This record gives sequence, C-alpha cells and structure tokens, in this order.
Amino acid sequence: MASSQPMAVDISKLNKTILCYAETIYRFNGVWEGPDPLTPLISLFLIQLTLSMCVIQLLVYGLKPFNHPPFVAELLGGIILGPSAFGRINGYRKLIFPNYSFKVLEPMAHLAIVFYAFLVGLKMDVRAILRTGPKAVKVAVSGTIIPFLVGTGLYFIFLKNSNDNKQERNGFLFWGASLTITGFSVLIKILDKQQLLHTDMGKTAMGAALIHDMSAWAFLALAFSITGSSENITLSLIGNIAFVACCFKFLRPALRWIIRKTPEGQGYSEFYICAILMGMALCGVVSDALGTHPMIGAFMFGLMIPNEVLEATLVDKIEDFVVGILMPVYFVVCGLRTNIDVIVFQTNWFVLGLVIITICSVKILSSVLVTFFSDFPMKEAILVGALGNTKSVMVLIILEAGQIQGALNTQTYSLMVVAVLVMTMLVTPAAIWYRPIHNTVPYKRRTIQQAKAEEELRILACIYNTRNVPTMINLLRTSNSTPRSPITVFALQLVELVGRASAMLVVHNARKAGPRNPSHIEAQADQIISAFDNYELRSEGVRTETLTARCAYSTMDDDICSVAKDKRASFIIIPFHRQHTIDGEMEDINPSIRSVNEGVLENAPCSVGILIDRGFAESHDHARNIAMLYFGGPDDREALAYAWRMSDDNCVRLTVVRFVPSTDAEEVLDSIEPAETIHVSLHIDTEREKLLDDDYLSKFKTATTNGDSINYYELVLHDEEEMIKAIKSMDENNHDLYIVGRGRGMVSPLTTGLADWCDCPELGPIGDLLVTSEFESTFSVLIVQQYIKQNKSSGGSIRSSSSVNYRDEIAMRHSVSDSEVYDSFSSLRIRDHDN
Repeated sequence: MASSQPMAVDISKLNKTILCYAETIYRFNGVWEGPDPLTPLISLFLIQLTLSMCVIQLLVYGLKPFNHPPFVAELLGGIILGPSAFGRINGYRKLIFPNYSFKVLEPMAHLAIVFYAFLVGLKMDVRAILRTGPKAVKVAVSGTIIPFLVGTGLYFIFLKNSNDNKQERNGFLFWGASLTITGFSVLIKILDKQQLLHTDMGKTAMGAALIHDMSAWAFLALAFSITGSSENITLSLIGNIAFVACCFKFLRPALRWIIRKTPEGQGYSEFYICAILMGMALCGVVSDALGTHPMIGAFMFGLMIPNEVLEATLVDKIEDFVVGILMPVYFVVCGLRTNIDVIVFQTNWFVLGLVIITICSVKILSSVLVTFFSDFPMKEAILVGALGNTKSVMVLIILEAGQIQGALNTQTYSLMVVAVLVMTMLVTPAAIWYRPIHNTVPYKRRTIQQAKAEEELRILACIYNTRNVPTMINLLRTSNSTPRSPITVFALQLVELVGRASAMLVVHNARKAGPRNPSHIEAQADQIISAFDNYELRSEGVRTETLTARCAYSTMDDDICSVAKDKRASFIIIPFHRQHTIDGEMEDINPSIRSVNEGVLENAPCSVGILIDRGFAESHDHARNIAMLYFGGPDDREALAYAWRMSDDNCVRLTVVRFVPSTDAEEVLDSIEPAETIHVSLHIDTEREKLLDDDYLSKFKTATTNGDSINYYELVLHDEEEMIKAIKSMDENNHDLYIVGRGRGMVSPLTTGLADWCDCPELGPIGDLLVTSEFESTFSVLIVQQYIKQNKSSGGSIRSSSSVNYRDEIAMRHSVSDSEVYDSFSSLRIRDHDN
C-alpha cells in the first residue's frame, strides 16, 4: 500500500468566513423532502417577484390621490423592501432576501433593464429633438452643463467629509450625470394630469427633457467606458463610437430593407418578432464586449428600427411583461442597495443638508440663468427648472452602474437615491402651484354668435388626414375674412400615438424647411403647412398656425379641447368620421374618430362644427350658394350667426329656410310624453327658446333688408314627411354648403320622429338626414353646436330673451332679404317673412 501523504493546506485561507448555500434550483419531490420550502432558487425568486409587485402596486394605488407618477411608488417600494425599512427585521431579511438569492435576483434585474432600454429606444423619436424650439434648447444646454459641474463639485465635497475617503475619483461622473437627467416619460404624465401639456411652459419643459433623455445614454456609455476598462479607455471609447456609427450606417438600412420586403397587411409573425429580439440580444453582446453594458446595445437596436407599425407591435407584445413583471425586480435590487442608516449615522449633517438643498435647486438655478439670455419669464423659468427635477428609471440605472463599477459606495449611492425620490415628489406640487395662475386668463368669446363684427374670429381646424384639408380650407375661405373682421386659424394635425413617438404638441414654422427624409407623418405635416400657408397668402385678414398633436385616440378629444382653450378659440371644426367615395357612398375611415368627435362635442370649451364633404371639395374651392336650415334652439342660432358672417361676401348667396310646425303638429307634440321627444341632456324651456329664436331672427331680417344676396323663407309644415320632402327638393338648387344646427335645446314635431332613426346621433336629426340620404348634387354639410355654459343659473343653461342684446354682440350687416317665391316650395305653405 502506498504511504499516506499529508494534505496540503492553504494558509492564506485560514480564519476566513466562507458563505455556503444550497444550489438547488427547484424541488423534485415536494416540500416533504426538506424543511425549508424557500431554499430552491426558483421558488425564492417567485416569492420575491410576487412581493415586489404587490408592494409597488399598493403604493401606486395609495399615492394616486397625491397625483405622483408611478416612478415614485416604484422607487419607494424598492426602498421599503430593502435594509432601510423591512430589512431591519432579521427574520425577514434571512427568509425573503438572503444573500445567496442575489445569484438569481441581480441577473434578472439586469435582464429587465436590457429589455427596458430596448423599449426606450423603440419609443424615442430622434427627429423630435430637431424640432425643439430655441428656448427649450437653451434650457437643455444650461440644465446639462451647470448640474454636471455642480454635481461634480458636490461629490468631491461630500467625499472629503465622508467617513470613507478611499473611493474612486470617477464617481463624479455618475453624480453629475444623474443631476442632468430629466425623465421625459415621467414628466409627460405629470404635465398631462395637471393640464399643462399644451402650454408654452409645458412644451419648453418637454423639449428640454427630450434632449436630457437622449444625452443620458451618452453619459452612461461614457461612464461605463471610463470606469469599466481603466487600462483601455481610448480603445473602449473608439469601439463604442464605431459601434454607434455602424448602427446608423449599416444596421438601420438593413432593417429598412428587411421591412420593405415584408408584404403589406401581412402583419408580423412570431418568428419575425423573435428575430428582432435576437438582434437586440446580439447588439447587447457587442456593446458589453466593447466595455459598456448590454443595455447600451439594446437601446441602439431599438433606436434603429425604422417602421412605426413594427415599433407599435413590439411595444404591445413586450411592454406589459417588462414594465409590470421584470422592472419591479430591478426596483427591489436598487432598494436593497440603498441604506438610509449609512446616511444618517455616518454623514456630517451640515454637509448632508447642503448637498440635498443644492441637488434639489440646481435645475431651477440653471433655468433661471437662461432668463438673462432670452425673453424667458422668471416665473416660468422657476417652474421649468422645478419640472426638470423629474427623474426616471434612467437615473437609477446610472447610479447603480456607478456602484457596480466601484465608483460609488453605499453612502454616496444611497444619498443620491433619496435625493432623486425627494426631487420627483416635489414636482407635482410645483405643477399644481402653477396651474391656477395659468387658468386666470379670461376666456370670453366662446361662440360665433357672441363675436363682434370687427373682432378677430379664432378657429381651431382639426385635420385627421390630408383628405380633410381641401374641405376645411373651402369652408374657411367661405368664412369671409377681411382686414376689419380677421380670422386666425389654428390647423391641428391629429396623429395617433404609435411606435416610438411620445405624446406631445409640435408648433410648426410655416417658413421653415422640413427634414430631407421626412417620415409619413412629417410629409403629411408639410402638405398641411403648405396648404394653410397658401390659404393665408391668398386671403385678406387671415393668420394661420399649424400644429401637430401626437396622442392616443382615447385622449385625443381632451387634447383638442385643451388646445382650443389654450388658443382661446371661438369655434372648433372637426371632420366627420366618414368620407365620400367615388361611387357616392359614405364609408367609415376609422371608428375611433367617431368617439373622438363625440368627446369633443361633450367637453368642448367653445362652439363646435362637424364638417362633412359629399364630393363638393373635389371640384370647387369656395362655397357660393349656401343654405341654412333653421328649426330653432341655440345650435340653430349659432349656425345662423356663422352663415350670416359668410353672407357678407358679395360672391356668396345665402338662403335661410325656417321650418315652422303647423298648429295641428304642435297639438300632436303636446300629447306625446316628454321622455319620447327629448333626446338631449340640456334643460329645455320651450317658451324661452321661442322668444330667443324670434328675437334673433327679427334682428337678422332687420339687418338684411337692403341687398339681394339673402333669401329668407318660413315653411309651415304638418309632419316630418313634408319636412323631408322640402329638404330633398332643395337639391334642385345645387347648394354648395348646408349649415344646420345639431338640434340640442329644440323640440319640434318635425324632427322627433327622425331622432329615433338617426344613424349618426352626433349629427342631430337634420344633419343625419343630409348625410345619409341620397342627393344628386354634391355639397358639404356643417353641423353646428353652440357652446352653452352649464349650471349657470337655476333656470337652466339657456338665457332668457331679456338678457340678450344681439345689437351689442353683432353689428348690423348690410344685405337684402329677397321676397321671391322659392320655386321648389310651391306645393307648400310659405309664410311671408315680414309678417
């Protein structure tokens, strides 16, 4: 037998603690195989995942009354689950978050931010940076340079006074970068909730935040290159710059070629989506090999995808999984790295207070500095700076990267995490403080009927697609703008929020050239700008401004109303959700547009018109023969006021037909239950409405007695059949434009039967008749709804005739009422308008 040999002993490893744990991934035969059911890594990870999701969702719900963004609840949830709160309980820490669980928890957290970075790249619109206004650019530059320098100085001051002076000097990169960042996606949610999204201040803050969001990735890549490969910093930087250049030069054209080869309308299969995700993973591997992090490559790959439909498909398929399930793991890891006790017990309180106050105010100071170099109001600069304190996941990614790279210790990391939480929580109160000040500007002229003859008429013209433009401009040309009675038109292009585009409002410069290679949306915007620019140049007393609003259809009506309120519009014009086809039919273009229109009618801050084209705009550029059908009520009075304005044009001929129910028809109406006749939510006072109608029509007839461009008729009819016959007989006169009221606040026996059969109730019974019935001629239809302030008095929303003085509101217009008999009505009883 061989002699026994003494065992070699490594002396250097004596007296050292070695952590031992079971590497069981999952259990084979149930809980009876072992005493601890949480020993397997997968079981423990699922418990951690469930706990993190529950705590975060409870905090989101609990903080909802305070209007804080979800990021606050997510970060706060991670801190609560960490050593700063629950982690103080020894049993909880050992059972739920033992040290060995980081073997699974941390890789899953980093997988989460890789997918998150890919989503950020998908949603980021680089072109929007090029459209950022000069004021926002100044705020962004100032908000990048000054916070970075201040953060660098504070880091070295804090490091000098810290208990641990052996930290890496490169930690200033992560402190400085974290102070420059503004969370664009989080800021949009705050501005939207506080109704500041479409204000000048909100647009400036969003433009600056977009630039900060993009620059954050450059800071992160730079910091990784410097701290991750100290011996080969130059090679790492050159390699990453070359990688970005190759993505733009080769990867994006290759993806565009692949997408172009995909048949349209076929959709994207699971193989296609998996191939995209594999490309993302490969880019992550490349960026990691170059000395940064896989999320840099994932971000670049998402940024390179050129197709909006593919972007939207990818976001729909993976966003809920990433944000709802994976990201809570990352917030827990960030919370586990945060220890508030280290800040409290190991920091000089004076230095701590100085650092916190400076960190929270540096963005405000940088914005205030811009006021010395531009016409930026001080109050708006302070608020824009406060909004710049909004932080997002990107800040946590930078700070955690600093701790992983050894540049930040637990003390410096925890301090910045707490500062980020405090800064973001203070943003919402700042926005609430500003909102009442913004809303104190009076908004009086909300209807055309209230507008004075020599006063500017402000119109918001909504555009869903370029086919709406000719019809819209035809109507605006007919609106009779003059130097004495000017019109300001705000053309609002409405774009569905898809792909990487963020919800935002862009104000276009009509004289500024567009991008060389515009996207489909930008090409449409260029066409709209050109069309309205030509309309302004060829008209007198017209000023136009073109805007593009990117938003989801679910919130589009709110955005339209917000823009109308911000621009102090008196009239909103929205296109109908159906379009005229070659064979004369009306086909739906998008069912979502109908919901948008209904939302605008319900919530509009001014009068609204729904514009329908039945083939007239294809061959004409100006309506010259207009018919106004008057049944009574506030909507008809508003429609008559608009038609009256149009009739001042010498080229326009206006025919006003008032439909009057006979005595027999009135008696039939009285015998019907009110519930069967009233189909509107307005409080209706029939007698008061008749007084208001008679008063306004009397003034109209008095003012139009000295010319030959206006015809006025009153038809006494017995039922809706005679009314339908009368309207269809008007087709022989080839009217270019029909203007009718929507019919709220009006109860007439001539329309009650039609209301039950409306295919499009939002048009009212008469509008629905004009749109859905067959006519031989081509024309346009404008359905008008007057703005009425609700709950103005106990008597309802309709004003009494004694309170209205139309002579003060509308100057007398010199036209003539023609008394010739309307040939098409020869078989009906006609009442002389002078009686």
